[in-house]
Amino acid sequence: MSRYSRQERFLPIGTTGQALLAEKHVLIVGVGALGATIADLLVRAGIGEISLIDRDFVDLSNLQRQMLYSEADVTARLPKATAAKRRLQKINHTLTIHAYNEEANVELFEHILATQSIDLIIDGTDNFDIRFIINDIAHKYRIPWIYGACVASSSLSFFIKPGKTACLHCIMGGLPTTGPTCDTAGILASASQVTAALQVAEALKYLTNNETAMRGSVFSIDVWQNTFSSVKVDGLKKQTCPTCGEKPTYPFLQPNATTKFASLCGRDTVQIRPVYKMRDLYALKKQLTSEKITHFNDFLISFNVESYQLTAFKDGRVFVHGTADIQQAKSVYYQYFA
Repeated sequence: MSRYSRQERFLPIGTTGQALLAEKHVLIVGVGALGATIADLLVRAGIGEISLIDRDFVDLSNLQRQMLYSEADVTARLPKATAAKRRLQKINHTLTIHAYNEEANVELFEHILATQSIDLIIDGTDNFDIRFIINDIAHKYRIPWIYGACVASSSLSFFIKPGKTACLHCIMGGLPTTGPTCDTAGILASASQVTAALQVAEALKYLTNNETAMRGSVFSIDVWQNTFSSVKVDGLKKQTCPTCGEKPTYPFLQPNATTKFASLCGRDTVQIRPVYKMRDLYALKKQLTSEKITHFNDFLISFNVESYQLTAFKDGRVFVHGTADIQQAKSVYYQYFA
């Protein structure tokens, strides 16, 4: 019996739809609570090629809701994209899976889209900076994408198609400056599972040419309060939108040649991304005393500085663990990195 027999018996997909899925390439941005479940469901559904982007490594606090990972991944301090790829290949070895242990920034998106054919982008991130980059890059290359967000017990998702629907910039007007996060409000695993399931359902409809079955609305659900809503946003599409309007400028794709600092949600950690790209981890290891090093592998090196821990990645990024204060993290960072 076929691996996909039960899915093929679902009439809207059938054998024709299953064959279409095998030809598709989906890019998943973020492999945390949302992205890990999205990837799991799509691999089991038989998507032919999947690319995974994530900047983080597996942490013990992830295991409550990020279903692809295990305690062994935490102990090994594996990057999430690599750990996810290894697990997914054990689930379905017939598919092609790419892992990018990097931040989802403009340069990486441009590289991927210049070298690979992507049919759909799915948002599995936890911050709006990256989402607005996704929104711009998706419209620049005319690739549909599926927005998804969850915090506490609530879920939100929306399918965005360049040239047809209102975009994220139209709907939100710009980057939000306030709002609850998993750091302040926590998150239920059931909320992230619901969000991912809704995103994947829309993905399967689109990828099998069943667009007439798609919602066409912003859908929200609260698994604790037992409420849901479905809101049409067609009227929010703006001709003057800098992303999807008549004269797009794609403001979130503009170059920024400065070091960037960002607090990571729920991690008491600050990420620092310098202008330069790559780091020689072996050279850095030689500079450090052995008692300072807490972990080293082919992807990263972690070491202690006073009451903090620093994790340096191959792509040049550094995590400063032990503070969410950017100024404090800068002070620690510049002790080792000029």
